[in-house]
Amino acid sequence: MRHNKKFNHLSRKKGHREALLSNLAIALIQHKRIFTTVAKAKALRVFAEPLITRSKKDDMANRRLVFSYLQNKDAVKELFGVIAEKVADRPGGYLRILKTGHRLGDNAEMCMIELVDFNENMLEAAAPKKAKTTRRSRSKKAAAPAEAAAEAPKAEETPAAEEAKAE
Repeated sequence: MRHNKKFNHLSRKKGHREALLSNLAIALIQHKRIFTTVAKAKALRVFAEPLITRSKKDDMANRRLVFSYLQNKDAVKELFGVIAEKVADRPGGYLRILKTGHRLGDNAEMCMIELVDFNENMLEAAAPKKAKTTRRSRSKKAAAPAEAAAEAPKAEETPAAEEAKAE
């Protein structure tokens, strides 16, 4: 029975799958953004996010545990240095998957997976902008000149109407 065995095997045996995910995680850590298939990206997110969480606490046990998964000193150094500083206050959700369409050769669904805190374009868009107050009713300042303008023609018409009545 395969109760509670939900992870995607990616049509590979265990050793090949672990090597694939390790290599994808190393590339993601070094380049901050990679393009791959959606299935691999979802499997990579499950593999990489616990490693990023471990990197928040920089001690020898966590470094050795992450190194046992990645087998790359440069990636571990980058993860515990630059990436850990940026994600220190984030409670989770370190990776973002953005679908990019289908691959031309085999029509596989492609996507871009990236570290959330390293996309400057998205960070600028998410920066807190000046809050606008939207109101359905007209404000008193805008209503006062409009009422005055509406009353002024009536005042001009009133003497003209009186002259017309006098004649």
